[in-house]
Amino acid sequence: MAEISAKMVKELRDRTGATFLGCKQALEETNGDYEKATDILRIKGLAKADKKAGRATPEGIVASYIHAGGKIGILVEINCETDFVARNDEFQNFAKEISMQIAANKPSYVSRDDVPGEVLEKEKEIFKAQVIESGKPEKIAEKIVDGKIDKFFEEKCLMEQPYIREPKIKVEELLKALVAKVGENIVVSRFTRYQLGQSNEEQ
Repeated sequence: MAEISAKMVKELRDRTGATFLGCKQALEETNGDYEKATDILRIKGLAKADKKAGRATPEGIVASYIHAGGKIGILVEINCETDFVARNDEFQNFAKEISMQIAANKPSYVSRDDVPGEVLEKEKEIFKAQVIESGKPEKIAEKIVDGKIDKFFEEKCLMEQPYIREPKIKVEELLKALVAKVGENIVVSRFTRYQLGQSNEEQ
């Protein structure tokens, strides 16, 4: 078994934000493999976060971000359970990262649950017509449409977008990692993205 040094543990902590002990155990379990250790910590973090989901989040902040020399502006409301966490540097940094994500990737909704039924049905109809028009049989068309809908969610829903700084993970995983770290439920409630010269419908 590889010897797990303090330097290795620190590097994994910097990468994942997990505790010293958690990082040490993950590295020992994977014989010093950073990638596998990171996966283990993510799985554990997601499990912790899932347990906290649904708890009331009466505190939080409304964060703002101005981008591209004043051409793009973001307002986002992020809620947590206590004012203590709302004032936490990591929570504040998360809010900034989410604002930058919205500025860069132009989501329309927070999660797939926020997509109106009529919008989803219209997208499905368009995708199905495109697939059938391309000559694919109807049985195969349904599967292709399902794949296109998943892609639609990934593009339009903030929680399902690849994180701009680390595309291997989704924004939802970033959120759950913070939930596991601070020990509180955290919710991105709503956001507005302004772009100079564009209406909300055009964005």
